[in-house]
Amino acid sequence: MKILEIRRHSIRSKPSVHLSQQGLNLARLVGQGLGPFDYVATSTLTRALETAIAMGFAVNEQTELMSTYGALVEAEAPWPQPYFHYSEIVKRDGHATKYAYQLFDYYTSILNKISDGGSALMVNHGGVVELGVVACLPDEDYSTWGDEASHCEGARLYWEKDKFVKGVVLRVSK
Repeated sequence: MKILEIRRHSIRSKPSVHLSQQGLNLARLVGQGLGPFDYVATSTLTRALETAIAMGFAVNEQTELMSTYGALVEAEAPWPQPYFHYSEIVKRDGHATKYAYQLFDYYTSILNKISDGGSALMVNHGGVVELGVVACLPDEDYSTWGDEASHCEGARLYWEKDKFVKGVVLRVSK
Protein backbone atom coordinates (compact mmCIF):
# COMPACT_ATOMS: atom_id res chain seq x y z
CA MET A 1 0.00 0.00 0.00
CA LYS A 2 1.05 3.58 -0.69
CA ILE A 3 -0.28 6.80 0.82
CA LEU A 4 -0.97 10.10 -0.90
CA GLU A 5 -1.60 13.05 1.37
CA ILE A 6 -3.10 16.17 -0.22
CA ARG A 7 -3.11 19.35 1.88
CA ARG A 8 -4.11 22.96 1.38
CA HIS A 9 -1.45 25.60 2.07
CA SER A 10 -1.26 27.42 5.39
CA ILE A 11 -2.39 30.95 6.30
CA ARG A 12 -1.19 34.11 4.62
CA SER A 13 -2.23 37.73 5.00
CA LYS A 14 -3.47 38.95 1.61
CA PRO A 15 -2.13 40.50 -0.53
CA SER A 16 1.20 39.01 0.60
CA VAL A 17 2.38 35.92 -1.28
CA HIS A 18 4.14 34.69 1.88
CA LEU A 19 2.77 32.82 4.87
CA SER A 20 2.02 34.94 7.89
CA GLN A 21 3.62 34.13 11.24
CA GLN A 22 0.35 32.47 12.20
CA GLY A 23 0.58 30.41 9.00
CA LEU A 24 4.17 29.36 9.72
CA ASN A 25 3.19 28.34 13.25
CA LEU A 26 0.23 26.31 11.98
CA ALA A 27 2.29 24.54 9.30
CA ARG A 28 4.99 23.69 11.84
CA LEU A 29 2.42 22.32 14.27
CA VAL A 30 0.67 20.20 11.61
CA GLY A 31 4.00 19.02 10.20
CA GLN A 32 5.05 17.56 13.56
CA GLY A 33 2.57 14.73 13.10
CA LEU A 34 3.25 14.02 9.43
CA GLY A 35 5.57 11.94 7.36
CA PRO A 36 8.01 10.81 6.53
CA PHE A 37 7.34 11.31 2.82
CA ASP A 38 9.23 9.81 -0.08
CA TYR A 39 8.11 12.56 -2.45
CA VAL A 40 6.82 16.08 -1.86
CA ALA A 41 5.31 18.32 -4.53
CA THR A 42 3.69 21.73 -4.28
CA SER A 43 2.10 24.23 -6.58
CA THR A 44 4.39 26.93 -7.93
CA LEU A 45 2.84 29.54 -5.62
CA THR A 46 4.99 30.72 -2.73
CA ARG A 47 2.47 29.90 0.01
CA ALA A 48 2.38 26.21 -0.98
CA LEU A 49 6.19 25.91 -1.09
CA GLU A 50 6.55 27.70 2.24
CA THR A 51 3.90 25.43 3.80
CA ALA A 52 5.77 22.25 2.86
CA ILE A 53 9.06 23.66 4.12
CA ALA A 54 7.52 24.92 7.38
CA MET A 55 6.01 21.45 7.86
CA GLY A 56 9.59 20.18 7.74
CA PHE A 57 9.80 18.64 4.28
CA ALA A 58 12.14 19.18 1.37
CA VAL A 59 10.27 19.72 -1.89
CA ASN A 60 11.06 17.46 -4.85
CA GLU A 61 8.94 19.29 -7.40
CA GLN A 62 6.73 22.29 -8.00
CA THR A 63 4.06 22.07 -10.66
CA GLU A 64 1.86 24.63 -12.33
CA LEU A 65 -0.96 22.07 -12.54
CA MET A 66 -1.67 22.43 -8.82
CA SER A 67 -1.33 26.24 -8.79
CA THR A 68 -4.68 27.29 -10.22
CA TYR A 69 -7.41 25.81 -12.28
CA GLY A 70 -8.43 28.81 -14.34
CA ALA A 71 -11.62 30.69 -15.13
CA LEU A 72 -13.47 27.88 -16.93
CA VAL A 73 -13.10 25.48 -14.00
CA GLU A 74 -13.80 28.27 -11.49
CA ALA A 75 -17.09 29.00 -13.28
CA GLU A 76 -18.18 25.37 -12.81
CA ALA A 77 -16.61 24.76 -9.41
CA PRO A 78 -16.25 28.00 -7.46
CA TRP A 79 -14.41 27.70 -4.18
CA PRO A 80 -15.38 27.21 -1.35
CA GLN A 81 -17.82 24.31 -1.40
CA PRO A 82 -18.13 21.11 0.63
CA TYR A 83 -16.47 17.98 -0.75
CA PHE A 84 -19.90 16.59 -1.63
CA HIS A 85 -20.60 19.49 -4.03
CA TYR A 86 -17.25 19.02 -5.77
CA SER A 87 -18.05 15.32 -6.20
CA GLU A 88 -21.31 16.24 -7.94
CA ILE A 89 -19.55 18.78 -10.18
CA VAL A 90 -16.95 16.23 -11.31
CA LYS A 91 -19.75 13.88 -12.43
CA ARG A 92 -20.94 16.48 -14.97
CA ASP A 93 -18.09 15.92 -17.44
CA GLY A 94 -17.20 19.59 -17.91
CA HIS A 95 -14.00 21.62 -17.58
CA ALA A 96 -13.83 20.84 -13.84
CA THR A 97 -14.00 17.12 -14.59
CA LYS A 98 -11.16 17.33 -17.09
CA TYR A 99 -9.02 19.29 -14.62
CA ALA A 100 -9.82 16.89 -11.75
CA TYR A 101 -8.69 13.92 -13.86
CA GLN A 102 -5.50 15.75 -14.83
CA LEU A 103 -4.79 15.91 -11.09
CA PHE A 104 -5.64 12.19 -10.81
CA ASP A 105 -3.14 11.40 -13.59
CA TYR A 106 -0.47 13.53 -11.94
CA TYR A 107 -1.03 11.94 -8.53
CA THR A 108 -0.86 8.42 -9.95
CA SER A 109 2.38 9.29 -11.76
CA ILE A 110 3.87 10.35 -8.41
CA LEU A 111 2.69 7.16 -6.71
CA ASN A 112 4.28 5.13 -9.48
CA LYS A 113 7.64 6.75 -8.61
CA ILE A 114 7.66 5.55 -5.01
CA SER A 115 8.06 2.09 -3.51
CA ASP A 116 5.31 0.05 -1.92
CA GLY A 117 4.85 1.21 1.65
CA GLY A 118 5.90 4.73 0.66
CA SER A 119 4.04 8.00 0.82
CA ALA A 120 3.83 11.35 -0.95
CA LEU A 121 2.67 14.82 0.09
CA MET A 122 0.99 17.31 -2.25
CA VAL A 123 0.51 20.90 -1.04
CA ASN A 124 -1.81 23.02 -3.12
CA HIS A 125 -4.93 25.18 -2.83
CA GLY A 126 -8.60 25.33 -2.01
CA GLY A 127 -10.63 23.78 -4.80
CA VAL A 128 -7.57 21.99 -6.14
CA VAL A 129 -7.51 19.79 -3.03
CA GLU A 130 -11.17 18.84 -3.29
CA LEU A 131 -11.28 18.32 -7.06
CA GLY A 132 -8.23 16.06 -6.95
CA VAL A 133 -9.60 14.02 -4.06
CA VAL A 134 -12.99 13.40 -5.67
CA ALA A 135 -11.34 12.37 -8.95
CA CYS A 136 -9.21 9.82 -7.08
CA LEU A 137 -12.19 8.37 -5.21
CA PRO A 138 -15.24 9.01 -7.44
CA ASP A 139 -17.46 6.49 -5.62
CA GLU A 140 -16.75 7.78 -2.10
CA ASP A 141 -19.68 9.06 -0.01
CA TYR A 142 -18.57 12.65 0.59
CA SER A 143 -21.69 13.60 2.54
CA THR A 144 -19.77 12.95 5.77
CA TRP A 145 -16.58 14.79 4.76
CA GLY A 146 -17.93 18.24 5.62
CA ASP A 147 -16.89 21.61 4.33
CA GLU A 148 -13.97 22.50 2.09
CA ALA A 149 -10.37 22.03 3.21
CA SER A 150 -9.29 24.90 5.42
CA HIS A 151 -5.63 25.83 5.94
CA CYS A 152 -3.36 22.75 6.20
CA GLU A 153 -6.37 20.43 5.88
CA GLY A 154 -7.02 17.92 3.14
CA ALA A 155 -7.19 14.16 2.71
CA ARG A 156 -5.12 11.01 3.05
CA LEU A 157 -5.67 8.58 0.19
CA TYR A 158 -4.66 4.92 0.15
CA TRP A 159 -3.34 3.31 -3.06
CA GLU A 160 -3.25 -0.42 -3.51
CA LYS A 161 -2.87 -2.59 -6.61
CA ASP A 162 -2.78 0.45 -8.92
CA LYS A 163 -5.91 2.17 -7.63
CA PHE A 164 -7.13 4.36 -4.81
CA VAL A 165 -9.01 2.18 -2.35
CA LYS A 166 -10.03 4.58 0.42
CA GLY A 167 -9.64 8.07 1.79
CA VAL A 168 -9.83 9.92 5.07
CA VAL A 169 -10.58 13.60 5.43
CA LEU A 170 -7.89 15.45 7.44
CA ARG A 171 -8.97 18.28 9.72
CA VAL A 172 -6.89 20.62 11.85
CA SER A 173 -8.03 21.37 15.41
CA LYS A 174 -8.84 25.02 15.78
